[in-house]
Amino acid sequence: MNPALDETHDPGAVSWVESAANHLDFPVQNLPLGLFSLARDSRRRAGIAIGDRILALDRTAPLLEGDARRAAQSCESGTLNALLALGAAPRRALRRAIFKLLTDRQYASEVSSALSPASDCELHVPANVGDYTDFYTGIHHATNIGRLFRPDNPLLPNYKYVPIGYHGRSSSIVASGTRVIRPTAQIKAAADAAPSYQPTQRLDYELELGIWIGGENPRGEPIAIARAEDYVAGLCLLNDWSARDVQAWEYQPLGPFLAKNFLTTVSPWIVTSEALAPYRIAQPPRPDGDPAPLPYLLDATNQATGAYAVTMEVHLQTAQMRAAGIAPQRLSRGPMSVMYWTVAQLVAHHTCNGCNLRPGDLLGTGTLSGPDATSLGCLMEISSGGRTPIELPGGEQRTFLQEGDRLVMTAYAEAPGRARIGFGECAGEVVSPSEPSS
Repeated sequence: MNPALDETHDPGAVSWVESAANHLDFPVQNLPLGLFSLARDSRRRAGIAIGDRILALDRTAPLLEGDARRAAQSCESGTLNALLALGAAPRRALRRAIFKLLTDRQYASEVSSALSPASDCELHVPANVGDYTDFYTGIHHATNIGRLFRPDNPLLPNYKYVPIGYHGRSSSIVASGTRVIRPTAQIKAAADAAPSYQPTQRLDYELELGIWIGGENPRGEPIAIARAEDYVAGLCLLNDWSARDVQAWEYQPLGPFLAKNFLTTVSPWIVTSEALAPYRIAQPPRPDGDPAPLPYLLDATNQATGAYAVTMEVHLQTAQMRAAGIAPQRLSRGPMSVMYWTVAQLVAHHTCNGCNLRPGDLLGTGTLSGPDATSLGCLMEISSGGRTPIELPGGEQRTFLQEGDRLVMTAYAEAPGRARIGFGECAGEVVSPSEPSS
């Protein structure tokens, strides 16, 4: 169900928190959920981003009532899992109550003490991720990658029938800013060569959105497509770091393993389904000749409002560029609407066999590349498999990532007559491989 619009979406609403005015990511119309800690107090606390401040929910709960207060108090364990488990109604009540506190100046003196500068805070993964599944919904990415290996048959026959995905590793999901240690694993450099154990030479990123699950379904009971969005708490940015040379050697017959499980970075804020309500758009129609989704994946309302008007960007800054004061270079910009399957279809398919999702589970969309060279979602595509280097300011080139490279993903939602809201950063800097533990 598409969440209803209410006063929290009013584009003319203004917060008394001055930095929230026209903030590119966190105006009062956003109010994303996250976890933070202060240097003077390392305890993890639930918070809401507003401008360049973070509002502590534990300090705000006494000012709330009913479902809003219950939602705020559910975060006392230092994760958002319990809040996500409550479902949409308490989350919406919390959003409306916080919106009132932040827009009505009579509450400013009481609420100000619960605000901390974001620059003084460390941000964390917002929930304990029990399970992580990464999908493959970007059809342009799937076609481009398939063409590198199968020029005459880039998409396998099941792609347009089945939302393809694999079960990833939740223990290595980290918050934005965590360093990216170049992984070491088996690589087979040439068809006639023996494999060797060495650091990857083809370290890549993948531009994705993450889907945070709220609520749960009993094992054995699928989630119907018409109800699937009730289980989506919100979205974040996600970078599925990938070792392409490791992947090429290991991926058959069971798919990604060490090429992917060393690190996945997420932006630390959950931009809630309620905040994203004004930015819902129709799922783009499938090309002529493509099969219609099977009935368990097809819902008219979801097709009419199941996509999002979200734009994603990737920027790269090398160590040499930083030393020279050269700004990061944009590698790509593209829309989330390139997903071949909607978020609801991913949830419905994930559970159609009776798989039980739990609050705090995380789904990745897969790499979201657009249809042209300016909107490709990974270096494997941009460099044509390493054959075409990228020219960077200062005379550098890149086919894949090197030590000192800092990659930053950002995203924002826009719609006519609405305030722009953003996702914050999903960033990481590449460092040398770690030595094995003795």
